[in-house]
Amino acid sequence: QVQLVESGGGSVQSGGSLKLSCAVSGGGFSLYTMGWFRQAPGKEREFVATVSRYGDNVDYADSVKGRFTISRNNAENSVDLQMDSLKPEDTATYYCAAGRAGSIQTIFTATLPYHHWGQGTEVTVSS
Repeated sequence: QVQLVESGGGSVQSGGSLKLSCAVSGGGFSLYTMGWFRQAPGKEREFVATVSRYGDNVDYADSVKGRFTISRNNAENSVDLQMDSLKPEDTATYYCAAGRAGSIQTIFTATLPYHHWGQGTEVTVSS
């Protein structure tokens, strides 16, 4: 059974940085496309970033492009989200997700292909 555990959330002032990490257990990490999503209170869960199985292909939501960086380490079964120049509108609970992908270039920006989710980590950005 694949399990995902996020860490690294917290409170930061506008313009600051945080690095979220997601540890994945259960085997077969390199078979999964990984993603980060977020959900603010009263809002739908939204896509943030995705990375393909070996890290060659990435994509970001327009709202975070140029500020966030997703990366993965297949040797350590982990995926990170470096968040810089944070804004109050980045405040949300951030979720790590894993989806099986046949192609090494596959990335997913929708929630449906992701069958495994972490419990979430909260990020609060104050102005």
